[in-house]
Amino acid sequence: MNSERRFDGAQLAVLSHRFQAIVRKMQNTLARSGRSGVLNTARDFSCCVLTAPGDILMAAQSPPIHVMGGPDLQARSLLEFYPDLHAGDAFLHNSPYHGNTHAADHSLLVPVVDRDGRHRFTVLAKAHQADCGNSVPTTYMASARDIYEEGALIFPVVQVQREYEDCKDIIRMCEMRIRVPEQWWGDYLALMGTVRIGERAVLQLADEIGWEALEDFSSDWFDYSEGRMKAVIQALPAARVTATTAHDPFPGVPDGIPVSVTVEVDPVEGIIDVDLRDNIDCVPSGLNLSEATSRTAAMIGIFNSIDHTVPHNQGSFRRIHIRLRENCVVGIARHPASCSAATTNLSSRLGNVVQRAMAEIGEGIGLAEVGTGMSPAEAVISGRDPRQGNGSYVNQLFLGTNGGPGGPHADGWLTQDDLGSGGALLLDSVEIDELKHPIVVHVRRLAIDSEGAGMHRGAPGLMVEYGPLDCSFEAIYANDGAVNPMAGARGGSAGGQSHQFLRDGDGLVAIDVCGPVVVAEGQSLVALTNGGGGYGDPLRRDAQHVADDVAQGWVTSGRAAEIYGVVLDRNGDVDEVATACRRQPPDRTGS
Repeated sequence: MNSERRFDGAQLAVLSHRFQAIVRKMQNTLARSGRSGVLNTARDFSCCVLTAPGDILMAAQSPPIHVMGGPDLQARSLLEFYPDLHAGDAFLHNSPYHGNTHAADHSLLVPVVDRDGRHRFTVLAKAHQADCGNSVPTTYMASARDIYEEGALIFPVVQVQREYEDCKDIIRMCEMRIRVPEQWWGDYLALMGTVRIGERAVLQLADEIGWEALEDFSSDWFDYSEGRMKAVIQALPAARVTATTAHDPFPGVPDGIPVSVTVEVDPVEGIIDVDLRDNIDCVPSGLNLSEATSRTAAMIGIFNSIDHTVPHNQGSFRRIHIRLRENCVVGIARHPASCSAATTNLSSRLGNVVQRAMAEIGEGIGLAEVGTGMSPAEAVISGRDPRQGNGSYVNQLFLGTNGGPGGPHADGWLTQDDLGSGGALLLDSVEIDELKHPIVVHVRRLAIDSEGAGMHRGAPGLMVEYGPLDCSFEAIYANDGAVNPMAGARGGSAGGQSHQFLRDGDGLVAIDVCGPVVVAEGQSLVALTNGGGGYGDPLRRDAQHVADDVAQGWVTSGRAAEIYGVVLDRNGDVDEVATACRRQPPDRTGS
């Protein structure tokens, strides 16, 4: 860390906001021009600016699983394969074996090159695809035994533009393998427009203040961020905590996947060390984590547990050491292990157990567990739309999210969804989904009494039911949390478990944890999503907050009395005397 800065606090603030404006401009471009629903509705994409060596300088408000520990790996792969970069170059990168998250996240990287031909920065945009060439119509093929069964097109830093012109052979490859080529082409153009706008904005900023000033700012911004992170860690107690969790049984892993992490806080050095090496090898499933998602999930668990104002960039990242090993299910997956669902299920489990380990360090630190897994409420659906000449469609729905975790200062965020999305993804509009796809959404509501109880409760899960309109469709998903619910922290209880059913007539039939399932006309899919875990003793929860939850229909009065010790009168008001009696600790004196 350099102790001599060239910019004062005001200058750092101004320039950081200038770079923030660039990534926001990129983000807005992608949101407005993306063709598929996963982009223009859910906004499953990210944008960032990196330094020439590949350090993450500034990221937009994006799913954290995209931007906290992968873009730097991708940018360094770019330099490894293409050490001589030129203006007008662009590269398609979706390889989980070369720094990307998983194959469904298509990234475009563009070097920002000055008039003398010197590479100064890199801009990156990443967008989840509606279809990426998998052997079945889903981008989350969690049941795939390896990359060959997964079937995705893999682009390990492949040049797609030279001198600002498309390399047509790569485009033809995608059009031949992707089920919705027109939709993919629209998303590709949106991605390309996004990175070119980012490139232009960085060039304009350099014209205004000079390349040397921008590079000096980058160095100072990293040092400032590292200093902030170091100070936060130095205020924590010294501790070494090992915590465990487990993913539910799944195809390829009938006994589930245990996960163990050891988190060590060294306040003297200002370092947090996370050791993930004591875990099983990669499994014959698409649940394996790529290096990017292993690093990032652990980092999310740390950043969720500390002062949220610490900037998220390569400077603050210097203070977190993530220990990984190759061929580990939560480490560095190597080809041909499948990482198809690396951004969701197991990465959420990993980040959850890290933030729960942080909660064990002391009061006011860490979080409970956020819901994980992708229920049928977030399925990738495909079929033919009779309203559109029986044309084919593939898209992911975001009809129902998992509940967020309780924390030391607040209740769980209702629409957080999972650890990796961090609340950045948007919940679909029922009406828009019904316009875009031949489906009818019958139910979307809170699942009452599914919150993890605590001083600060987790958010409840949702119940979602939908079915086809005058046709059938196929749904593929990757659920978790039915066997191992989302744990609470510091005395909080677990959140409600997830389930999935097929309704045929008036009956409900339990169905497989991942599909594919064909839903015929007259049938519907029913999903119960996970509730988030609670934080702290439920008997310490503010009684009026419990009464408010009952009034809102989130918690029943019976649960309020049994779990929270809060008794309500006929008007729904807190019965102070009965509540005090119920919350009285038991008499252990024997009198």
